Amino acid sequence: MNEAFLQFIWQHRLYYAQNMQTTDGDIIEIIQPGQHNTDSGPDFFNARIKIGETSWAGNVEIHQKASDWNRHQHEKDAAYDNVILHVVQCNDHIVFNSNKEKIATYQFDYPKHLETNYEDLLKSKAWVACGSIIREADLLELKIRFHSLMIERLQQKTSEITDRLAQNNNDWNETFYQFLARNFGFKTNALPFEMLAKAVPLSILGKHKNDLFQLEALLFGTAGLLNQELLGDDYYLALRKEYSYLFKKYKLKPIEAHLWKFLRLRPVNFPSLRIAQFANLIHQSSALFSRLIELTDLKSIQKLFDISASNYWDNHYRFNKTAPIRKKHLGESAFQNIVINTIVPFLFVYGDYHHVEKLKDLALDYLDSIPPEKNSIISNWEKMGIKASSAFESQALIQLKNCYCNHKKCLNCHLGAKLIKKNIPGNHESTGQ
Repeated sequence: MNEAFLQFIWQHRLYYAQNMQTTDGDIIEIIQPGQHNTDSGPDFFNARIKIGETSWAGNVEIHQKASDWNRHQHEKDAAYDNVILHVVQCNDHIVFNSNKEKIATYQFDYPKHLETNYEDLLKSKAWVACGSIIREADLLELKIRFHSLMIERLQQKTSEITDRLAQNNNDWNETFYQFLARNFGFKTNALPFEMLAKAVPLSILGKHKNDLFQLEALLFGTAGLLNQELLGDDYYLALRKEYSYLFKKYKLKPIEAHLWKFLRLRPVNFPSLRIAQFANLIHQSSALFSRLIELTDLKSIQKLFDISASNYWDNHYRFNKTAPIRKKHLGESAFQNIVINTIVPFLFVYGDYHHVEKLKDLALDYLDSIPPEKNSIISNWEKMGIKASSAFESQALIQLKNCYCNHKKCLNCHLGAKLIKKNIPGNHESTGQ
């Protein structure tokens, strides 16, 4: 079994606890197995163990083979000098710390059906490995875990945002603008939209924010979407002319037009329409992120995003191709997507960065107040009897599926842990629980 499994056995006290002895014959009593360490250093910190007549406080290291101690060069690392017990599956070597002191070793044993249960999960081809019992799961227990999953999901986005913030000289508005642009591209056109935002800094757009037409020229031109000869489309030709002047003034570097994807998209999600809406958002707002952190309810935020494309787009989805007249507002689902993927992460990261807990709480409240997303992951969870009641819960379920189920990290999931531990005798003394 891999070390992660052996750590799981130790952490949950699933080993046989009767007549425990070191390899030298000293009686062992586990008072506290320690706190699991997922960073560098010993596997468990702050353990309390009685060996013989002496009570020890220190760390525990776990290996498949005792010789792994030297293979990992722990005998040269002072970080392992406070290890009070070396727990192994196979005792094939006597080990010492960097002070040449012998480390007490315990070769532990556990019910073999635990291995079988774990292997069954690893071999499972089901959508989630625990599919056989998930309908029997305590939904309240699962939903309690949603909070930690959601915090974990937001923390994963922290480094990306803070790295970009450093690149932008700690300009939160510029950084938010770039991530918001990526969100406007949704999944299909996220990359070219982000490239567009970097190619036209907010500082340039800010100089023309009172002129929607110039904003459109800057964005469409730099997006590479004004390179065709579309005779007869006066709006398009006027944009080209305006961009020709702005292009030279700011020495802009357009991105390649072929990066934009239209195929298999609903017309309301065409990048041409999204760029037009994005231009109007810039036109109507000023220091958008600075305003967002001052607001405390979603209705006020939604007013900031109550935008539509300019009049030309009332009967267009693409240049030079007319369509039935329809005002192109940014829809409710599009706004909710922006809340989930941009506004909430930024509020959380900003609150964490500046130690403003109320902003972090507000970000989570926003997720709890909007409907769950509709996608294949959430649909499959529903088929298994797990139904999200809000975006908070749907995001947690996405995190669970993508970061745990897909990678078979069943050892780190309470549902997987239950499957591994099933059929354990009720007499806790026999397993050390």
